[in-house]
Amino acid sequence: MKIKLHHVNFCSTDVPAMSEFYRAVLDLEPEPSLQAARVTASGYAGKVAFVTDGTTQLHLAERDLGVGFRTNNSINPLERGHIAFRTDDLDAFKRRLTEKGIPFSDYGAWAMNGWEQIFFHDPEGNVVEVHQDRSSKAD
Repeated sequence: MKIKLHHVNFCSTDVPAMSEFYRAVLDLEPEPSLQAARVTASGYAGKVAFVTDGTTQLHLAERDLGVGFRTNNSINPLERGHIAFRTDDLDAFKRRLTEKGIPFSDYGAWAMNGWEQIFFHDPEGNVVEVHQDRSSKAD
C-alpha cells in the first residue's frame, strides 16, 4: 500500500479571495480539470477553487458546518479543513485504522467522481483524509 501527500484543504467564507491570494502571492496555478470532476448534486455543492504548484494541490473550499449532518458522518472535513493523502489501496488502509482502534468516517465517492474518501482525526483533532481515485485517470 502506497500513501502520498495529495492536497491540503483550507475552508473559507470567501473562496475567490483565497484563490486570488494563493495565486498572486505564491504563484500557484489553477487546476481546472478538478472542477469538472466534482459531484455537486448529491455531494458537496459549495464553492471550491483548486490551485497547485505542479506537484501538490491546495483545495480552497467554502466552509460548510452542516456537511457531517447531511451525510450522517461524525467527522466534518469542511469545518476547519484537512490534509489529504492518496493511497492505492483504501481497503487496506481502513483495515489499518480499524486494527489501531482509530474511528473514521467513510464518505465513499461523495465530492469528486471516482474518489473514495475517508476522514479521521489525528491525536490533536486535526482532520486527515485518505482517498483512492478509482477513476481511469488516477495518478
